[in-house]
Amino acid sequence: MDILSLLGIVAAFTAILLGQALEGGHAASLLNLPALLIVGGGTLGAIMLQSPLDTFKRALSRSLWVLAPPKINPKGAIKKIIRWSNIARREGLLGLEGASNSERDPFAKKGLQLLVDGAEPDAIRAVLEVELAAKEGADLAAAKLLEAAGGYAPTIGILGAVMGLIHVMENLSDPSKLGAGIATAFVATIYGVGLANLVLLPMANKIKAQVEREVQFREMVIEGIIAIAEGENPRAIENKLKGYLQ
Repeated sequence: MDILSLLGIVAAFTAILLGQALEGGHAASLLNLPALLIVGGGTLGAIMLQSPLDTFKRALSRSLWVLAPPKINPKGAIKKIIRWSNIARREGLLGLEGASNSERDPFAKKGLQLLVDGAEPDAIRAVLEVELAAKEGADLAAAKLLEAAGGYAPTIGILGAVMGLIHVMENLSDPSKLGAGIATAFVATIYGVGLANLVLLPMANKIKAQVEREVQFREMVIEGIIAIAEGENPRAIENKLKGYLQ
């Protein structure tokens, strides 16, 4: 659980509701189902129209990273790589077959399999970097979809405001209906701007930061596997990889 993200969400909405209360307003006045339908449904429809199905599904799954990011342990990975290096020096690259079979990380597992198969260092790097670039591109596309949603939401909020004002104009002769129309107009704008700046854009940036962190981790794994393929000393490999621990 990412406590910082959870605290950020709580702090943002608490500040808004507290400010509303200090001004003499009530939280219930911010609840408006028509405005929620206009902004939420309109924003969802816009990003569904914009994105391919795979990107849309990936964006939904990557949204979970905001509160539950994938576990990355660079120090633990360095220890494993040094252990693999020692095995390779004692038993040769074929000795890594057992480590390959037991490795849970698919990316590292592929690198170990290439080592065991006797692939050249340049070939190993090429295969792993292609996979890394493909995954990075797909994850960034998912983050950009949320970023796009953050761009649509305020505009759709304005659309909701205009619709509310149209409703007001249509009922000028009936004062009892004016309040609901005006409320929808203003609350829709709040929903659009709030959804974009308190939820969607921060989520997109959080996912981008997580993607960058994961890419750096994968690059470290690549460098470690290549160093083993080139027969470098385990101590030298360790010193090289510790440069990623910043």
